[in-house]
Amino acid sequence: MTMKDNLDNNKTDLLVSAAKSAVGIVPIAGSLLSELVGILIPNQRIDRLTKYVKVLDERISIISTEKINNLKNNDDFIDLVEEGFVQASRAITDERRQYIALLVSNGITDDSIKLNESKQLLKILSELNDIEIIWLRFYLVPTISGDEEFREKHKNILQTIQTYIGADNENLTKSAIQNSYKEHLERLELIESKIRIDNKTKLPEFDAFTGRPKKSYSTITTLGRLLLKQIGLIDDLNLR
Repeated sequence: MTMKDNLDNNKTDLLVSAAKSAVGIVPIAGSLLSELVGILIPNQRIDRLTKYVKVLDERISIISTEKINNLKNNDDFIDLVEEGFVQASRAITDERRQYIALLVSNGITDDSIKLNESKQLLKILSELNDIEIIWLRFYLVPTISGDEEFREKHKNILQTIQTYIGADNENLTKSAIQNSYKEHLERLELIESKIRIDNKTKLPEFDAFTGRPKKSYSTITTLGRLLLKQIGLIDDLNLR
């Protein structure tokens, strides 16, 4: 059995014991919390970190020992790896752990990007949920007929929810949430939108339902492309 396979056995008992001791002194709810800690820590946090370490190890194993040793005293390197562990412990899906591991390992191996820049990308990644990442990837190929395989795979997420006067609350809620994903990507400067201009007045057109300026189209930004590249969703050929 390898060292990575022994992570659970080596660390779980210590972590669970310490956590149980901490919550066990809480009156009334202490015993319940202690029981929950015994269930949650080994089955979630440690399991997530174990999976993350395995993915990260596969990536970092291709890096020379000399380079790793040179980075050991680099504060940006330590911060990047540490933040990766923090995010991985919270990651629910294998896809998210893969994104984190790739971003961290690419930050170490890719000489075109600095460690502190990778740390910033990791911070941005932490602000995105999995659905927003899918939407960001959607904007990589702006043409309607493009990227058919990806759009078919995620059609339940990417199908635009239209609003109209008289729409029920469920439709309005779903539309509002979907719009919030796109607006969040725009606030993080991962995509940018072009306002629709009236050909006659040369002024922005406004949506009669929301009262906001209509958007002609949205495109992915350089920062958005870089993030997708670093988490493994596009290759160098697409970064143009």
